[in-house]
Amino acid sequence: MTTMQWLLRREVWEHKGMVMWAPAVVALIITALVLGGLLMGHNLTVTLDGQAVHMKDHLVEHMLRPGAKQEFARAASELYVAIGAPLYLELGILVFFYCLGALYDDRRDRSLLFWKSLPVSDSMTVLSKAAVALLVTPVITMLAATALSLAVILLVCTAATFQGIQLFGTLFTTSEFYLAPLRMAGVLPVYMLWALPTVGWLLLVSSWARSKVFLWAVGVPLGAGVLVAWTNKIFALDWNIGWFFHNILARLLTGVAPGSWFMYVRPASLHGDEGRLGATELLADSWMSLSSPVAWIGAAAGIAMIAGAVWMRRNREEI
Repeated sequence: MTTMQWLLRREVWEHKGMVMWAPAVVALIITALVLGGLLMGHNLTVTLDGQAVHMKDHLVEHMLRPGAKQEFARAASELYVAIGAPLYLELGILVFFYCLGALYDDRRDRSLLFWKSLPVSDSMTVLSKAAVALLVTPVITMLAATALSLAVILLVCTAATFQGIQLFGTLFTTSEFYLAPLRMAGVLPVYMLWALPTVGWLLLVSSWARSKVFLWAVGVPLGAGVLVAWTNKIFALDWNIGWFFHNILARLLTGVAPGSWFMYVRPASLHGDEGRLGATELLADSWMSLSSPVAWIGAAAGIAMIAGAVWMRRNREEI
């Protein structure tokens, strides 16, 4: 086993509650709520092509319309995105707080001294933590979100079967049902690139802050924003404060949120009247965001801050 593999296993083991169990628990809770709603007969609502479909009272009426089954099967792409949305929102929070404590905790509990005694370079240690934030945690979350989406879709089809409507055949013969998870996975490289500035900033703060790491990570950028705004106001400098908050502060603090790139590049799929954003549209629009210079400038800044975190870990003593 290589050094990097060993370090990744160590990180996942030490943070398995955050990296592994949190997405699994949320997925199980949502599945249980959906199942409970179906069993108890409440009107669960699913939006298909802008129309609200009530799973109990109006399911039969809706599905008996011509082409309704094919419409439901095609909507599988949108369902993968919508059902997994809570887990993707959770992902941003998990990565944010993981990075905050990644290097700070080693110095606080003095385990830094133990790790420095091993034949493991500081650069490998920091890169392993960045890899957990940028790759391992998103992959685990995507797997949990895919499992959740599949479970909910199959539960809905099962409920329809008890209402006398057979959806399994139509669903299983639709290519989108199988391709949607792969297209969601195709967004991962885009997420990694856009998350680099925030991950780099949080690791840098985690490597040097002696206490109140959250306040340092959030307070310094916000304080800088307030200072710039005051300076602009007092001296009537006519600076573009909105640009500073949008391209500096937001990039530092919100990059780990999936879909944050849509703040800089409007999804082409939302320009029309339908406003669809399924897995296919999400994949295309996400990769299109890489045409923006903001993505690459932020990625370069993130790499520089990760390098700074490596230097700080090499020279910073324990708290």
